[in-house]
Amino acid sequence: MFSFGVLLFFAVTGLTLNHQELFSGQQRTSQYNGSLDPKWIQAGASGVGKLEIVEYLRKSNHITGAVSEFRVEDDQCEVTFKGPGYSADAVIDRATGKYDVTENRMGLVAIINDLHKGRDSGKPWGVVVDVSAILLTLVSMTGLILIFFLFKRRFSGLLVLAAGALLCYLAYAIWVP
Repeated sequence: MFSFGVLLFFAVTGLTLNHQELFSGQQRTSQYNGSLDPKWIQAGASGVGKLEIVEYLRKSNHITGAVSEFRVEDDQCEVTFKGPGYSADAVIDRATGKYDVTENRMGLVAIINDLHKGRDSGKPWGVVVDVSAILLTLVSMTGLILIFFLFKRRFSGLLVLAAGALLCYLAYAIWVP
């Protein structure tokens, strides 16, 4: 029964991924700005205070998501945060310490779509996706194996299996460029 919940999740998100135009429009963009402590952005012996910058941006602007990129250039720093259905980009002027943040929240459908793909969701969620794939494979294999024990339905079951596989191949061969 556990795998049926997983199957339902991946079935629904498969539809929302395939028909994104029907589920768009929930994106919300916010802009924030402020100033950082100049000590954090000046290149010294210890370099740029990446941890201090990230924690300050999180606390003062309620930023979520994992840091996916932290670039340090001569005149600015750029910090990118990513999560399922979420992104935030901060650009920091190294001369003044002033920063601008653009935060995008894409809504519930984008969150579940990203979870379906395992995008920007971390390694533990990747394990959930892998375990789900294994469970769904086991459920499918169990059904396939059971048909061999049902003598009266074996031929028709295998015929339907072959027809389904052939139809999938034909759909691929005809409609996929």
